[in-house]
Amino acid sequence: MADPIHISLPFMKMHGLGNDFVVIDARSTEMALEPQLICALADRHCGVGFDQLAVMKTGDVDVHLDFFNADGSSSAACGNATRCVARYIMQETGKSELVLSTGHGRLIARDAGGGLTAVNMGPPDLEWDKIPLAEPMDTLHLALSGDPVATGMGNPHCTFFVPDAEAVDLVQSAAPIEHHPLFPQHTNVQFASLLGKDHLRMRVWERGVGVTLASGSSSCATAVAAARRGLTGRSVTIDLDGGRLWVDWRSDGVWMTGPTAHVFSGQLTPAFLKLII
Repeated sequence: MADPIHISLPFMKMHGLGNDFVVIDARSTEMALEPQLICALADRHCGVGFDQLAVMKTGDVDVHLDFFNADGSSSAACGNATRCVARYIMQETGKSELVLSTGHGRLIARDAGGGLTAVNMGPPDLEWDKIPLAEPMDTLHLALSGDPVATGMGNPHCTFFVPDAEAVDLVQSAAPIEHHPLFPQHTNVQFASLLGKDHLRMRVWERGVGVTLASGSSSCATAVAAARRGLTGRSVTIDLDGGRLWVDWRSDGVWMTGPTAHVFSGQLTPAFLKLII
């Protein structure tokens, strides 16, 4: 295993609607990233800054992805990062359809045309023990103030439907929900309001991160929750703080489509790495 103290570490900075990522390509080298290094990378003042870290690895698919939150914790899924890496691999290989693997399983990504990238995030988990919740409960109507919906998309989600998502103080309202005892693995939190037929406005508090401009898995979870509640059909447009995503809950899974951006590539210096490790 390479010793990161004595080497520079290449990385890419990407984002999907402002939901930003550091991506490390570990397909040709074995490496271990300690939580201390992940948190240092996530620091927007002294590091690079990100909502999630994505690590690309080899496998029996086009690419395998491991995800980490800004607090160093791991996550099985990250929809926007998956789309960003998929777009990178498509440009690298010339393919228009890929198979990727994550902690949530195998995912299909496709070039949706017009610079957009689509990914099938797989079927949602709707049973309490799959999300998971701490006790048996109707996931369509959680026993919490505000009557939220619980959904699993490889990570847990708690969605509140409110008259005006713009008016919600995310820090005050969502932060306590992330660590509520009902969610043993903590949870992502969304507040969504209906703008029109099959059109939602959503704002996001991400588990292990805080307020984010967008979240792919949160968008999928919110679309599923809205359809289950009868507020929308199964194909919806979602406006987030960072822009717009399109989510379609089909028989083969929840498809999410939107733009991606590869902002820059860089290298972490040996001096930075030595200070952290």
